[in-house]
Amino acid sequence: MRNLIAGMIVLSSVLFAGDLSTRYSNYGEVIVTQIASAPFPHPARMNGYEYDGKIYSAEPHYSDSSVAIFIPKNYRQTDQVDIVVHFHGWYNNIDSVLSTFKLIEQFSASEKNAILIVPQGPREAPDSFGGKLEDPAGFSRFISDVLAFLKQNNKIKTQDLGNIILSGHSGGYHVISYILMRGGLSDKIGEVYLFDALYGQTEKYVYWLTCTDGKLIDIYTTDGGTKEESELLMEDLSGWKIPYIFRNESELTANDLKDNRLIFIYSPNGHNEVQYRNENFLRFLKASRLADISGRK
Repeated sequence: MRNLIAGMIVLSSVLFAGDLSTRYSNYGEVIVTQIASAPFPHPARMNGYEYDGKIYSAEPHYSDSSVAIFIPKNYRQTDQVDIVVHFHGWYNNIDSVLSTFKLIEQFSASEKNAILIVPQGPREAPDSFGGKLEDPAGFSRFISDVLAFLKQNNKIKTQDLGNIILSGHSGGYHVISYILMRGGLSDKIGEVYLFDALYGQTEKYVYWLTCTDGKLIDIYTTDGGTKEESELLMEDLSGWKIPYIFRNESELTANDLKDNRLIFIYSPNGHNEVQYRNENFLRFLKASRLADISGRK
């Protein structure tokens, strides 16, 4: 039975990849592939996971090693590859994340010369665990495998890594925190975007901020569960005399995003709206250090 379910998942992934490729063809190329170093399967979830009295079995919640890769139209192959990796939250899958949060549309509109990577996390499960990407150097292995796949398929001319941006919505905070702490590529991670996602593991973010010149954008809402933690972090930063800015979403400007390293934003929108309602993913990318497709910095 397990082999049958695994086969069905692989077949489903093939059909799904074709659907995504067609759906987003106007924006560029979408590839969905299986990567051995992707978050799942993972030994910690081989027997599934229990939450609120319900069991989420390994099949199908923790057996999908799918990774979606988006290469925008007119992408320029250069001597280094810049990437943006997005991590989804609870009760999601790659398809729902791309369609609900308009990730590809916003990424394409940013006109940044980078590649978007969206790994499948816990599939349709209330779980923030990042699987293999939380293991020591797990993120480094994952990125190396993704770049090798792209090089083998002539999508890039080099596997030399440039800038990395990590983006996470909701439960995506957990895997990002472990990547920053022990993923193996902390020196390459220039920016982190948290979309109503700072629920905890804050000490790992603070350590990364104090050890690098990385940029953090934390946008939070009233009811998403991250307001208190975000405000506590701002209080700590004030006590430590570490500069940051706070803005209401309606007051946020492009210069605010470009000229500051630590940015806290209060949004009146809902938990599932902060990433797409005002095209915040696009706005953050436009203000990033990534080069434009045109060649401008």
